[in-house]
Amino acid sequence: MLTITDQLPAGLLSTPAARLHQVLAGPTLIHLPGRREPPLFISTLLHGNEDSGLQAVQALLYRYSGGEDLPRAMSLFIGNVAAARHGLRRLDGQSDFNRVWRGGDSPEHAMARQVLEAMRARGPFASVDVHNNTGLNPHYACVNRLAPQFLHLATLFSRTVVYFTSPDTVQSRAFAGLCPAVTLECGQPGQLHGVEHSLGYLDACLRLSELPSHPVAAHDIDLFHTVATVKVKNGTRFGFGEGDFDIRFEPDLDHLNFQELPEGARLGRLRPGVDGCLLDVRDEHGREVCGEYFSAVDGELRTLRPVMPSMLTLNQTVIQQDCLCYLMERLDPSQRRRPSAP
Repeated sequence: MLTITDQLPAGLLSTPAARLHQVLAGPTLIHLPGRREPPLFISTLLHGNEDSGLQAVQALLYRYSGGEDLPRAMSLFIGNVAAARHGLRRLDGQSDFNRVWRGGDSPEHAMARQVLEAMRARGPFASVDVHNNTGLNPHYACVNRLAPQFLHLATLFSRTVVYFTSPDTVQSRAFAGLCPAVTLECGQPGQLHGVEHSLGYLDACLRLSELPSHPVAAHDIDLFHTVATVKVKNGTRFGFGEGDFDIRFEPDLDHLNFQELPEGARLGRLRPGVDGCLLDVRDEHGREVCGEYFSAVDGELRTLRPVMPSMLTLNQTVIQQDCLCYLMERLDPSQRRRPSAP
């Protein structure tokens, strides 16, 4: 399933994501030399409809296509070529390419293990996984560890940084065992700013000689901790407009991303006769905690405590394949300690 090469495939730099299948046979790991070692690892297109990272890497490599050496060696992983052909996050029957980096026996899990083994042998300098999202979100970086090098790598992209430990099957969590690792969230696909922002960041990463080991100054970071994942329960009919839905979410729900919502904020309306929480809310330890965050009051879904959502989207397919949103709390940058397990 995985192709590994040390040559840049012909036509790669000029081929859009939807036609990438004409250039690549499938998921591909490309090792390129540079003036410094070890390599910077970059993963793109883990979701086939998120192509800002691909465009940024194409533009970056084009800058050096005239014969100039890369400032640092690069290992580039291009993921779900098949889904990109159809503009989808993943195809039916596929495992999510960003949920296969820990355990599992699908072809996608085997592919992830191959990538990890290949990069473990090379001891990467840092790992950058580039994504888009479907809702209205600012550009931000995610980390799975609070070590200074991880946070410096993150704040090079944005002062807004999200720390999370669940799901624990993502690429950045796996690579955190090899090197400082971040996930970039570059806004919605098709926005030039997302491509330009990630392009400038990746070029800067290639030019780094090292990552600082001292703490990031508190005034240089807005640090958040993802405390829960919110999904719509299986079998629940939901939507955002008129219709016979069990729950009708607010039509501008994605405008609430990175907004600190007070207790009692309304997220949607319930069909008459529907009672109880129609959401599956799990904390980072996998416990069901819907009753700690939401309540159904007089036919409305409301928050029970102040929360800050991220990744809220109006895309029903993405909600069904992944989740409705994540819930976050501010984390004191001066503490920066992983919350204790129960």
